Amino acid sequence: MDKYKKIAKKANKKKDVKLTSGILSVNTTTNNTLIVLSDKEWNKILWWWTGLLWYKWAKKNTPYAAEVLTKSILKEAQGYGLKDMWIVIKWIGMARDWVFKAINEVGLIDIMYIRDETPVQFGGCKWKRPKRN
Repeated sequence: MDKYKKIAKKANKKKDVKLTSGILSVNTTTNNTLIVLSDKEWNKILWWWTGLLWYKWAKKNTPYAAEVLTKSILKEAQGYGLKDMWIVIKWIGMARDWVFKAINEVGLIDIMYIRDETPVQFGGCKWKRPKRN
């Protein structure tokens, strides 16, 4: 268990950064949720995933785990002086709605912009059917 605590400390080193606006990038896959907080130039400030909160196996992809993850990263972001943010959300996991629910429950941060970057599958054009003789 000490190994995981060391990983979490390395991933979230405190930087002497003051930012008033930032970008919250949320990747929700079928197996995990990853949240990255960065400044306007996309320099990473904080990044967390549900495995750092001791959720393992099937519990990592639950909406509750994403809500707890979002609340914890936003509480830490308030220490940096974050007032407003842009949100970029990607992929189609179960936790998409719960991330917004957690942001509203924290309530001290204004949402300026929401963008969905989920790639849409496109199989190309339909073939021309071969003629029957």
